[in-house]
Amino acid sequence: MDNGFSLQRTYAVARKEFLHIIRDPATLFFALFIPVLELFLLGYAINTNVRFISTVVLNQCQTEESRRLIRMFENSKDFRVVKHVATEDEINWMIRSGRAKVGIKIPEDFSRAVEAKRPAQVLVLVDGSESSVAGEALNVSNALGLQESLKQQLSEAAGGLAIDMRPRILFNPDTRSANFFIPGLMVVMCQMMAIMLSANAIVREKEKGTLEQLFMTPVKAGELVFGKLIPYLVLTIIEFCSILFFMWSIFQVPIHGYVVTLLLFTLPFTFAFLGMGLYISTQVDTREAAGQMAMGTMMPSIFLSGYVFPLDSMPWFFWYVAQIFPTTWLIDAARGVILRGAGWSELWLHAVILWTMGIVAFFLAAMKFRKRLS
Repeated sequence: MDNGFSLQRTYAVARKEFLHIIRDPATLFFALFIPVLELFLLGYAINTNVRFISTVVLNQCQTEESRRLIRMFENSKDFRVVKHVATEDEINWMIRSGRAKVGIKIPEDFSRAVEAKRPAQVLVLVDGSESSVAGEALNVSNALGLQESLKQQLSEAAGGLAIDMRPRILFNPDTRSANFFIPGLMVVMCQMMAIMLSANAIVREKEKGTLEQLFMTPVKAGELVFGKLIPYLVLTIIEFCSILFFMWSIFQVPIHGYVVTLLLFTLPFTFAFLGMGLYISTQVDTREAAGQMAMGTMMPSIFLSGYVFPLDSMPWFFWYVAQIFPTTWLIDAARGVILRGAGWSELWLHAVILWTMGIVAFFLAAMKFRKRLS
């Protein structure tokens, strides 16, 4: 009996294992593609420096001095003017709906104050529902005002502006990180639960060999799909409500909008990821592989949804990619309802997109499932 170490036997075992890996596309995909995807996301898409903050302007002065002030904000590269409005109600609506993170209001007497060598006050409204954006907007606006004031003190003949910036943080004046992270965490946790449970539900039947037995009963394919997934829909909504309650009661995050409105956004979001889990279940035969594929959806959702890193700072390509994730839309809607008190008039587009994504994803996955079974 040979008790020595044999390279030939080791090679045979290694060759056998390599063949198993090559024949398992899911394992090969997660071993090779996911690290590369992480590299590109962290290298190109993620930018911790907040830039190009979406900004709305109410210019009541309409003079060369006021337009110069707006150019000063844009030239800093920290602000990107997305719209000029005519009333205060419009500027408030733009911020509450999430279409702008900063609002700049230039009063009518701005140029008269400049000519009289008095500080010209400018109101800067900052959306505090994103702490990193709020901090950057606050610091840069104050710095720009100080820079112009110093210019005038050094050389009044140069025509510099003495600007008295009056920043005001809305919705989260203390810039508490819990107010920013927990609404997003609530969405991410519900995504994970919906896709993991639905992906494992069908695969578990495959592993036990009971899926074929189910089809020997009068249950139809569509009835099986809905019957298997409805409990997970209910569980996900219960989890969402539980996190919402603890967020309000323990972490003291105020809820300014209607909870019912938020739940009506959550329903299509859950449908979308239940459909994605159902699709995964048609592609794999084991719960381990289903879990790997389900977790593969988490990383892009966390990095590209605005949960941690602001969307405005991303390159345009990744910004558009982020729009195809339901997580992006629900996180913005959740922060809008919870922190900004937004309602249907501000978030109707989110509702349309989420319902479209949810219905399409669920029914495409259901059709794929039925086709796979047939």
